[in-house]
Amino acid sequence: MRPMVMILLVLTLVGCATSPRTAPGSGEPATLAVLNARVWTGNPRQPWAEAVAIRGERLAAVGSTAEVRGLVGAGTRVIDAKGQFLVPGFNNAHVHFIDGGHRLASVQLREAKTPAEFTARLKAFVAAVPKGTWITGGDWDHELWGGELPRREWIDAVTPDHPVWVNRLDGHMSLANSAALRAAGVTAATQEVPGGTIVRGPQGEPTGILKDNAQALVDRVRPPPPAELSDRALEAAMRYVAEQGVTSVQNMGTWEELAIFERAHAAGRLRTRIYAAVPLETWERLRDTVAGRGRGDTWLRIGGLKGYVDGSLGSHTAAFHQPFTDAPADKGLLVNTPEDLYRWVSGADKAGLHVMVHAIGDRAIGLQLDTFARVAAENGPRDRRFRIEHAQHIAPGDVKRFAELGVIASMQPYHAIDDGRWAERVIGPERAKTTYAFKSLLDAEARVAFGSDWYVAPPTPLEGIYAAVTRRTLDDRNPGGWVPEQRIGVEDALRAYTLGGAHASFEEQEKGTLEPGKLADLVLIDRDLTRVPPETIRDAKVVLTVVGGQAVFER
Repeated sequence: MRPMVMILLVLTLVGCATSPRTAPGSGEPATLAVLNARVWTGNPRQPWAEAVAIRGERLAAVGSTAEVRGLVGAGTRVIDAKGQFLVPGFNNAHVHFIDGGHRLASVQLREAKTPAEFTARLKAFVAAVPKGTWITGGDWDHELWGGELPRREWIDAVTPDHPVWVNRLDGHMSLANSAALRAAGVTAATQEVPGGTIVRGPQGEPTGILKDNAQALVDRVRPPPPAELSDRALEAAMRYVAEQGVTSVQNMGTWEELAIFERAHAAGRLRTRIYAAVPLETWERLRDTVAGRGRGDTWLRIGGLKGYVDGSLGSHTAAFHQPFTDAPADKGLLVNTPEDLYRWVSGADKAGLHVMVHAIGDRAIGLQLDTFARVAAENGPRDRRFRIEHAQHIAPGDVKRFAELGVIASMQPYHAIDDGRWAERVIGPERAKTTYAFKSLLDAEARVAFGSDWYVAPPTPLEGIYAAVTRRTLDDRNPGGWVPEQRIGVEDALRAYTLGGAHASFEEQEKGTLEPGKLADLVLIDRDLTRVPPETIRDAKVVLTVVGGQAVFER
């Protein structure tokens, strides 16, 4: 009987491999079908397929074109993919969504390559807005002109009627003109702020640059944008990310931003799924909010908290064990004390909330891993999915701790090809070996989720996949990849942008793979990323983005 049992088992497995996977109610016609595609499902039980059928907002079937064609009815919209690449919708695991939307309409300083161009762009922008308007955003990058920090003298003469408060692209330092400093009352006599820096001239006068916590001195007097403008920023953000194939985002934001999302949700205007985190120190308010109304639905979810350990590498405020290579007296700073972080994380974890903490320098990452380990030991086992946001410069001995502690590395691969232009000058070649350590983390079997950190970097997953796979810096000076041993494969990068993001927000049962019954969030790309030369991935184009069975972008 044993040979017969084996034959029956093989026939059963063959049938499973060739039959379409379908959801309940599979006899009803599909509302949308995509045929003749090269489908990467992200589902290890059925990695590849040719077609999908959608019924309403969920996937009804995943299988061959012939099989899925059987679900096409008179009312079915049919898309012939003609061999193009279909994948789960991209989940951007770290964004500042409203800020990104505002940035689409703000002064554009990211590409300014000289101080003169920096000044000229501001001059042109203020000429088109009413006097007295605060000029914010900007996203400048001083590395483009050699690393000299801008000063208020650069812009005072061209912005006499506008307070200017424009940030470096990482958001960890900003430049104020004299009008903004006057509004904030910042002078040579202003005391330093713990966890921040007021950059000063020879006589102690502020140059206009404020770093990390010192930015609050100006932030507190800057008027908030009106509700109508914020609603427009959300619309712009959703439209823009849909063009990039992004169907879900995880917003590292504020209670005010949550109110914007809630307003849009109530009006039925959400076209991007949002997991909205609020500040870690407000965990008690979130605890009470979740207790009162739950965690939301598939369009808008709450329950996450975002905290900070340190600043950023580009601002020299990331916290390291050893000094910066180019600043031997400077090891960065902590924007919150370890004691406060422990207290907030412990309280939030006891309340069953989801904690994610920004840590960039090796000292900051180690401190936060220690805090997570302590809290988990004290509060007992549960599925907590602690996250470290960015996890950029990991001490070699800490790589394996991510896996051991079950901490998710929430990373943004575009940063690697951006910072890689200059990072070694700041931290040296040895520390660079475990900078943006995608491969080392995956080899250690740690969970990795990819995002963009938009507005800091563009919310373009195709560029992020290119960055993770090639590590070719933006200046094209590293054709073989900057720290090439940390390159990963295309499927690993796709997984981090899809299932990795879904797992990082406790939503892997709803999205992240193309499986019957899951949400019909998917993106069609003009080429198979697994079969093209890696250096051409950034040339790929999104053809179609579908969220909940509805096309939200078509090229």
